[in-house]
Amino acid sequence: MNENAPIHAGAPANVDAILDKAMRIDGAIATALVDYTSNRVLGTSGVAGFDIEAAARGNVTVLRAKRDVARRLGLSGTIQDILITLEDQIHLIRPLKSFPHLFLYLAITQAHGTLALARFKLKTLEEALQP
Repeated sequence: MNENAPIHAGAPANVDAILDKAMRIDGAIATALVDYTSNRVLGTSGVAGFDIEAAARGNVTVLRAKRDVARRLGLSGTIQDILITLEDQIHLIRPLKSFPHLFLYLAITQAHGTLALARFKLKTLEEALQP
C-alpha cells in the first residue's frame, strides 16, 4: 500500500488484497486504487520502472474529463471503464459503483494480457471490495 496515503473514511478495507489480485491478471504491469475526488492514490502495486503514482494521478484528469463530457451530452448511463491503448500496453480505468469516489486502474502488456479478461477480472475485483 502507498505509505503516504493512509486509508480514509469511505475507502475499502481490503485494498492490499485487491491490488495483489489485480497484479495476478495476465500481463499486469501495475495497478492502483485512486480517490478521484481528492486526487489521492490509496494503494499501488507494480513492477519497477513504471511510475504508477504519476499514471494514476494523470488518469484522475482523464476520468473527470470523460464524466464532464458525458454530463454535457446528457448521457444517462454510468461509465463502466475507460480504455487507453498504447502500442504495447493497455490501460483500464474502472470507476467503482460501490465506492463512487474511487477507481481501479490497471496497466497490462498487449503481448501477455487480454482486454476482455482484464475487464472481467477488474469487475470481479470491484465486487470483492469490502466497506
